[in-house]
Amino acid sequence: MHFVISREALLRPLQMVSGVVERRQTLPVLSNILLALKDSELSLTGTDLEVELVGRVQVDQANTAGEITVPARKLLDICKSLTDDSTVEVKLTDNKLVLKSGRSRFTLTTLAATEFPGVEEEPDTFSLGITQAKLRELLDSTSFAMAQQDVRYYLNGMLFEVGAEYLRVVATDGHRLAMETVNMANSISETQQLILPRKGIVELARLLSDEGGSIDLTFGQNHIRAAVPEYTFTSKLVDGKFPDYNRVLPKGGDKVLTGDCQELRQAFTRAAILSNEKYRGVRIILSNGELKILANNPEQEEAEEVVSVEYQGDAVEIGFNVSYLIDVLSTIASSKVKITLSDPNSSALLEADEGSDALYVVMPMRL
Repeated sequence: MHFVISREALLRPLQMVSGVVERRQTLPVLSNILLALKDSELSLTGTDLEVELVGRVQVDQANTAGEITVPARKLLDICKSLTDDSTVEVKLTDNKLVLKSGRSRFTLTTLAATEFPGVEEEPDTFSLGITQAKLRELLDSTSFAMAQQDVRYYLNGMLFEVGAEYLRVVATDGHRLAMETVNMANSISETQQLILPRKGIVELARLLSDEGGSIDLTFGQNHIRAAVPEYTFTSKLVDGKFPDYNRVLPKGGDKVLTGDCQELRQAFTRAAILSNEKYRGVRIILSNGELKILANNPEQEEAEEVVSVEYQGDAVEIGFNVSYLIDVLSTIASSKVKITLSDPNSSALLEADEGSDALYVVMPMRL
C-alpha cells in the first residue's frame, strides 16, 4: 500500500472514524482503524463491535492498493500535529506503516486487515429517506433524555418508531421522556419499533450537517445503516422491548400555563444553585399570573424566584428535579413554552408553544 494525500483531506474522516474507537479494548485490533486503498479511494473504518463507521476520501496519488490496520489514536495525533498545508506520504513496508511529511517521519505498528471484525451482512427489511437537518433536529430535541447506564438496557438508547405516515423518536430514562414526530410517507405496511443504542445515536448525530442533503436509513433485523456521500454508518440495534410511552403521557391535565422559555430557564438555573446537590429538587407553586420556584438544601440555604406566566385557575404546588426542567427548557427552540399540570402526584407535560411537535414529560418529586 502506497499513496500520497493532503493532511487536510485525511484529517476530517480520521477524526470522525476515530470517534467510534474506544480507548480501552479487550481486542487489540479494536484500537486500530482499517485503511483500505482501492483505485484512488481510501476508506477508513473504525468499530467497537456495536457501531461501525466507514469514511471515504480521494487520495492525491495512488501508487499501490492494499489494506492494513493501524492504531487510531496515534495516527490521528500525528495528523493533527502536522502543519496545515502539508501532504502526507503513506507506505506499508515490512508490516510497518511509514508516514512522511516534510522532514518528519513516523513508523507505526500494524495488525493484519484479516483480523479486523466486519459487521455481519443481513437482509434489509425496510428503509426511509429523510433530510439530514430534520434528523438532526429530531435527535437534538430528544437525545438528552436517554438513560446513561441503566440496568434496563433498553433505556440506554432511543426508540425509532416508523409508521406508514410518520417517523417518531422517543427517549426516556424512567424519570422523564422526550418525544418528537415527523410526518412522512414510508413504504411499510405495519408499524415498526427499533431501539438504537446510545453510542449509535451520538455517532449518527455527529455525521449530520444542516447543509447536507438527505440521508438514507436502512433497517435490518439487528442493524441500522445510514449512508451519506462520504460515510457509511452501521449500528447494532438493542434487543429489547421499549416501554409503552403512551402510558407515560399525562392525560387530563387541567392547569395549563404559558411562559417565556428563556425567563423560566434562567429562574430555574438560579434556584438550582441552592437546591439539594444530591436530589436537585425544587418546589413550584402555581397561582394566578405567576409561578413561584422555591429551593433549599441541608445547609438551610434558600432560593426563591417568581416568574410571571399566563395562567388563571386553581393554585397547585408540585416538586420536580430542577435539572430535568432545565434540560427541557434548554432544548425547546420556541420563545414560549406551554406546561400542563394536574396535581402534585402527576407528571408535567411540556411543549413548545409553536413550531415544534416535540413533547416532554417530567415526573414529579416528593419533597
